[in-house]
Amino acid sequence: MAINTGDTAWILVSSAMVLLMTPGLAFFYGGMARRKNLLSTIMMSFAIMGLIGVLWALWGYSLSFGSDIGGFIGGLNFLGLINVGMGPSDIYASTVPHLAFMTFQGMFAVITVALITGAVVERIKFSALMLFSALWVTVVYAPVCHWVWGNGGWLGSLGVLDFAGGAVVHINAGVSALALVLLLGRRKGFPGDIMEPNNIPMVALGAGLLWFGWFGFNAGSALAADGLAANAFVATNLSAAAAGFTWMVLGWINRRPSLLGTVTGAVAGLVAITPAAGFVPPIAGIPIGVFVAIVC
Repeated sequence: MAINTGDTAWILVSSAMVLLMTPGLAFFYGGMARRKNLLSTIMMSFAIMGLIGVLWALWGYSLSFGSDIGGFIGGLNFLGLINVGMGPSDIYASTVPHLAFMTFQGMFAVITVALITGAVVERIKFSALMLFSALWVTVVYAPVCHWVWGNGGWLGSLGVLDFAGGAVVHINAGVSALALVLLLGRRKGFPGDIMEPNNIPMVALGAGLLWFGWFGFNAGSALAADGLAANAFVATNLSAAAAGFTWMVLGWINRRPSLLGTVTGAVAGLVAITPAAGFVPPIAGIPIGVFVAIVC
């Protein structure tokens, strides 16, 4: 198929929106850390933007979306962006340049690694985090991404549905974060020391950037400027709105509504709708958002 300029524009804009989510995540996590760790927490996300951005082009994209090897991992045919050019891919997103699809997927890899940092702020050396990030994107993210989204991946072949990253991004990062928590143990001084968030407005700013960027995350995963993108866009907004409002009401019932709780609820709603955004009618975002807020 020929390149569609509307689809290409939407994918490029969505890629920029997804990249903006990582600075948003930096503010979201940074505001919840203690003041002495604010800059180091933000630095984690920005360093990952640089590190994973480069590694994705060198070998991450090839291992994720290269020629299938046993349903487990991609080959090396896209190593260093070989065979990834301005024309469309024969397999992925045939109406946009292959480079556009590659960079869109790269933004997912960046934020997935950055998501894990929320579990280890204040208790991991920066050098150790950089080494972990490079290894993790290679031996964990790339294979799982190929399993679900790569051509020939074994989970995709079984019919697993993940519209925009519920398994590849959120479950993947969440399980890895839990593993690191168990490995590293409690923060020094916890629970005796006071560890209040240092800047709630910064948390709200981060959540706002995440909400904005999530439209590129989910609606961009339609890989076209079409009705499916609109469906995912509306479902995403409804889930976030319903979850944030529900969390606020629950806080009101228990004591009083809080800004931290409300924005946390909205982010939970964004996460919950992600794997389903293109598979359910938009109105389903409301019960999904309500449900996830109650559960969380």
